Amino acid sequence: MPVHLISHPVARALLTQLRDKQTPSPLFRQYAQRLSVLIATEAMRDLPTEVITVETPLGPAEGARIATDVVVVPVLRAGLGMLEAVLSVVPHARVGHIGLQRDEATAVASQYYAKFPVGLDASEVLLIDPMLATGGSAVASLELLASRGARRLRLLCIVAAPEGIAEVERHFPDVQVYTAAIDSHLNAQKFIVPGLGDFGDRLFGTV
Repeated sequence: MPVHLISHPVARALLTQLRDKQTPSPLFRQYAQRLSVLIATEAMRDLPTEVITVETPLGPAEGARIATDVVVVPVLRAGLGMLEAVLSVVPHARVGHIGLQRDEATAVASQYYAKFPVGLDASEVLLIDPMLATGGSAVASLELLASRGARRLRLLCIVAAPEGIAEVERHFPDVQVYTAAIDSHLNAQKFIVPGLGDFGDRLFGTV
């Protein structure tokens, strides 16, 4: 399974700020959005384009525009921390949502909400979820999207664990994963180590 590690110096610096437990929620949100822009830009590097011509103040100029439909699907609630950043890269994208609740004892995710635009089968679908830990939520989301017709799927996350990558690869070997870090392992509570804590809690100030 293709795993793309975003190793840009700015990405590394932003990730460091996100990891710092002293970073307050307002700054955490800003750093998460900035880093998500870098991840999204890399994830869409190979989207098809078509040639167009526009008029500049001084004359015609040949350019390009994205030649495919893009659907962005955040996994609630943490995925919302990446959504605005991804849409800043592809403003014309449509948006779906998946709501998953993780059982704290078993780490198993259960679905409580799902809403998608029509035409997933003809779209590039970007699933965004900041933390790829066990891979359970990612696999459940990918299975749901596939059942609704999605065929071209990409997974964007900020931090990934080897266990999560392996789980996604086992079920969806063709899905490309884009992440700013592949961390060491999961602890007994299924949190990524060293990770950055509970992304949703830090994002929304509910620690």
